[in-house]
Amino acid sequence: MNRAAVFHRALSPYVYKYDQETVHIRLMSAKGDLDRVELVHGDPYEWDAEKEEDRDWNFDPNKEKFWKTTTTEMTFSGSDATHDYWFVAIKPAKKRVRYGFKVNAGETSAVYTERGWYDELPLDHPGYYFAVPYINAVDVFDAPKWVKDTVWYQIFPDRFANGDPANDRPGTIAWGAEAPAFDNHFGGDFQGVIDHIDYLKALGVTGIYFCPIFVAPSNHKYDTLDYLRLDPSFGTEETFREMVQLLHDNGIRILLDAVFNHVSVDHPAFQDVMKYGKESKYANWFMIDEFPIQTTPEPNYEVFAFEPNMPKLNTAHPDVKDYLLKVGRYWVEEFQVDGWRLDVASEVDHAFWREFRTAVRTANPEAYIVGECWTDSQEWLLGDQFDAVMNYGLTEAFLTFFATNETKATAFSHAVVRNLNGNTMNVNEVMFNLVDSHDTPRALTRANGNHERMKLLMLSLLTFTGSPVIYYGDEIGLTGGQDPDNRKCMVWDPAEQDTALLAYVKRLIALRKQHPGLANAGTYQFERLNDETASFVIRRQTNQATYLILFNNGPEAIDFTFDEPTIDLLEDRPSAKTVVVPPVSGKILQVQSS
Repeated sequence: MNRAAVFHRALSPYVYKYDQETVHIRLMSAKGDLDRVELVHGDPYEWDAEKEEDRDWNFDPNKEKFWKTTTTEMTFSGSDATHDYWFVAIKPAKKRVRYGFKVNAGETSAVYTERGWYDELPLDHPGYYFAVPYINAVDVFDAPKWVKDTVWYQIFPDRFANGDPANDRPGTIAWGAEAPAFDNHFGGDFQGVIDHIDYLKALGVTGIYFCPIFVAPSNHKYDTLDYLRLDPSFGTEETFREMVQLLHDNGIRILLDAVFNHVSVDHPAFQDVMKYGKESKYANWFMIDEFPIQTTPEPNYEVFAFEPNMPKLNTAHPDVKDYLLKVGRYWVEEFQVDGWRLDVASEVDHAFWREFRTAVRTANPEAYIVGECWTDSQEWLLGDQFDAVMNYGLTEAFLTFFATNETKATAFSHAVVRNLNGNTMNVNEVMFNLVDSHDTPRALTRANGNHERMKLLMLSLLTFTGSPVIYYGDEIGLTGGQDPDNRKCMVWDPAEQDTALLAYVKRLIALRKQHPGLANAGTYQFERLNDETASFVIRRQTNQATYLILFNNGPEAIDFTFDEPTIDLLEDRPSAKTVVVPPVSGKILQVQSS
């Protein structure tokens, strides 16, 4: 037994309050080392005492073993390259629990507690053990429940559809007339979204994530001039209100994008600092090394990346906080938007994000908050800041297996298991999962234009735990390299669309809605991993149904044989006992219970 590899701390994501009655507990061990793990747990105040006077908190280690415990088997929940993960959910009767682990390897067993290792269970008192002192309702992670059932569609506003040429800015280019560049505009607007709501509804998406819509000089709008004013090239407030209402009427939520890390160099506050220097009332709004301000050859103020035209805001300053918190409330209260996606979120201080969450959730207790964080994001996902982050770590795992074929099936499974065990299930169920975005090459381009690989990416994304995001145009085969090439105009001519891919994505979204076990209602387990054939099976299971998702990422057809009778959900027909999966394709089977 490799005791050194067994790990648990009484902190998220190893233990957490899943809801107001349930505690989730995880343990990590060396891969292949343990056969069984049992959770030993009990109420810290409950005793198997013969006398009532033995039930107080005055422990005497010389007395008999009196603390009352229960043993519950933990479930093996998967492996990565070096570790196994074990999981259990318990419902403490009095909303409090002390717990430890009895681990078993062959004929050897040992007990792991907060105080270390023991050969036998120490039961003279519970002080040895890990603790969840109490499940306070206010401490339970409270992401909006509606997000679990949402399929998002990301829109880069200038490139989705030009519905009202009258609001085009000077120099607007005819739709799709040239390649996207950092400085060209094609006239996409709110009216364009209104004109295509029927398309969005038919696709099946239930949420729209809009890249920034606030007034800014660029086409991407991440260099904000005024967070409280819509960019006139997108339309008026009246048109925006109409769009929001129509989307809501069709069951589609709205997520707005804002960058509070920095503003445009032309923002009025920064222009005031450039004019008046340290005498400006906005001098402390920014992080300035010295006066006067200089932008070349290098800025003498902090910026996003190395961009002198994007000065960094001092979000610890009270006036900056008041300004930005007003923005967070304003669009939720006045326009009923359903949440925020926050750009460069990891570079803004945690104290600000805690206040931001409070402000936005006061305006709408059901608002969804997503941070753009590209790395391990536990410190933002403890329930006091974000509900989720853009799950770029998982994105790369999807792409390097399905799109580029660089990694093996087992390596893919390791990445997925590590990702799922790196966050609480509360977070996993609302995680913002994507295969590409305005900040990455298009998934189809990463797949070298292979539309069958794109279908596998969509199959994996739309049957995965979390809240999936489709980047506009992916469903009809839009391509593009790194930005700005990934921001092409949406193609609306059916003759130029991959209609087969579109139909496939529609079917996947419909199945996800019809079968909660393909979304967030069930477990997610890898089976039949085979690196030689680049194949595996995902078993998704709920109390009501079992699903088998078959993936063949290799060049040859593969036979999968099952004892259980199944229905092929993609083809809506019963399956044979042996299911043939063609090269670079997949199937969704529902097991028929006896």
